[in-house]
Amino acid sequence: MSNEKIYKSVVSVAKRRLLGGEENCFSYLDVGAGRGELIELINSKLNVQANACDYHIERFKYSNVPICKVNLNTDILPYQDDLFDLVTCSEVIEHLENFRQVVREIYRVLKPGGICILTTPNILNMNSRLRFFNSGFYNLFGPLPLKNDKLYSTSGHISPISYFYLAHALIDTGFLSIELDIDKKQRSSSFWSIILGLPLILGWLFFLKKEIYHFKTITNENRKYVAKQFSWNILNGRTVVISGKK
Repeated sequence: MSNEKIYKSVVSVAKRRLLGGEENCFSYLDVGAGRGELIELINSKLNVQANACDYHIERFKYSNVPICKVNLNTDILPYQDDLFDLVTCSEVIEHLENFRQVVREIYRVLKPGGICILTTPNILNMNSRLRFFNSGFYNLFGPLPLKNDKLYSTSGHISPISYFYLAHALIDTGFLSIELDIDKKQRSSSFWSIILGLPLILGWLFFLKKEIYHFKTITNENRKYVAKQFSWNILNGRTVVISGKK
């Protein structure tokens, strides 16, 4: 489940990136809409014709917004091609078995020039990196029950996705102009970034040397997205807010 701080960051990105701003009326879809709080907030800040889809449609609170039931692990989005100006998907992809399929579906239903905004827990902030170093599990991702369908409920984070792989999925699908935002800075992550700054920098430089000269995985095309993995926003941000334009 998302929260107000994340929702506000999504609205801020939408207002910044949608052409025409508040004067236009935008067709809008929220994927994994939950109870509908993000739709309510966007509707209060932008002129939108909202639609929603979710698996648990019984939780949705707004009778004036059309909602479709969809299982994002198995189904395509029940909408025609090139339909929406804006598609949001907040705190959903970490619950899915195949987030890249959902990214492709979002691209399909967006109009040319439309904006996609995704959010997911930032598994690369310093708190999460330290937890992974100690336990092998990222923040908000822990040991899962076996043979239990609750694994796939709204409380089950099953797919930790770092910024690079999310950006890669968007670009691979065809999205352009990828932008990174966060919902808030974590003071504790900032503290650890300063305390562990020197070994962190040395480790990062060692990584770059190996990847550029030995494994040759860093290219001119992916270099700036790799570099974001070591940016202040990634080291200290709580939630990744990533957007792209079709």
